[in-house]
Amino acid sequence: MTSRTEDAEVTTAPCKRQRGVDAETEEVPEQRMRTVDVSLIMPVHNAACWLDECLQAIILQDFTGVMELSVFDDASTDESVKVVEAWRARLEARGVSLVLSGHKSPQPKGVGFAKNKAINQSSGKYLCFQDADDVMLPERVRLQFEASLLHPSCIVGCRVRRVPEGSTERYTHWINSTTQDQLLTQVYTSHGPTVIMPTWFCSRDWFLEVGLFDEGGKGVAEDLLFFYQSLRQGGGAVRVDQCLLVYRYHEKAATHSVTEETIWNLRVNFLQERVISQWQSFTIWNAGKQGRKLFRYLNGANQKKVKAFCDVDEKKIKKGFYTYEDSKERPKRRVPIVSYKDASPPFIVCVKLDMTGGILEENINSLNLVEGVDYYHFN
Repeated sequence: MTSRTEDAEVTTAPCKRQRGVDAETEEVPEQRMRTVDVSLIMPVHNAACWLDECLQAIILQDFTGVMELSVFDDASTDESVKVVEAWRARLEARGVSLVLSGHKSPQPKGVGFAKNKAINQSSGKYLCFQDADDVMLPERVRLQFEASLLHPSCIVGCRVRRVPEGSTERYTHWINSTTQDQLLTQVYTSHGPTVIMPTWFCSRDWFLEVGLFDEGGKGVAEDLLFFYQSLRQGGGAVRVDQCLLVYRYHEKAATHSVTEETIWNLRVNFLQERVISQWQSFTIWNAGKQGRKLFRYLNGANQKKVKAFCDVDEKKIKKGFYTYEDSKERPKRRVPIVSYKDASPPFIVCVKLDMTGGILEENINSLNLVEGVDYYHFN
């Protein structure tokens, strides 16, 4: 342990370095390696007010295998560490071993850093990610463990109940209602990972195959970056279609530090990489603000693939074309604007889901389009 208090790392149980990642490894007690089935991975930063409820829910899990709770405290200034330590005896009485460590730097180092640390010091064959401000239902570990056994190269999620009730209503509906196919086709939408991070469960082997979380700190979308990398490496996404987590909404949540523009750039780049690169040409569905913004953010080669914009708004259609004023082409290209009825696939749909009273969905269905083949949702 370093003698500099601001960088001190506090550990209250044996740690190991992450297998398959660090050049040097330390011995892990044979009993822990042999017995731990699931490590609950919990990064903590100033979560004292939620921890009692969170930890009580862990004790109430009906999973019959061996669990371990791995907590890494990211420079909390409240009583988080004391609260967790106070639960040690109750956790161990339930058969859940506790690995608790952290650091006392003046500033937190971020969610990605804390998650990596918690994983590094854990030893379970499977990883169940748990946010300190959320509450898992009794069946969560058991049902996700069973699903992960069947899908070893997948990130497994679940349905959620959002609290306070009614907060982020559209987002919550999307989390719970996407189909299995849409878990892969709707990865470009503004909602982020189709399997949301607070519900993640996966094998340690798959996590190590994908790699570490980005440790860039505040403002980095470490979950989306990891999710995209998992897909690049052939991983899948699966959801247990049962509510297994109470997902808390509050203004101090780390997700609020990630800007819309950061997410936008990641999405556009991934869309170009995975979808548009495979097409010779395509239509942008929405000649308004969002459709034009997407066009502007495409690279030059992909802008040339846009054969038209389509819309339902007669005013936009009558305008006849869109010209990107900052285009370096001479003469500047005039991209046609047509009715959706006259447009041809494939489409990138830049209209927000659940915002048109079902009209968007009806229009798409009227053209007999197949999601993931003829179109992808972007907004």
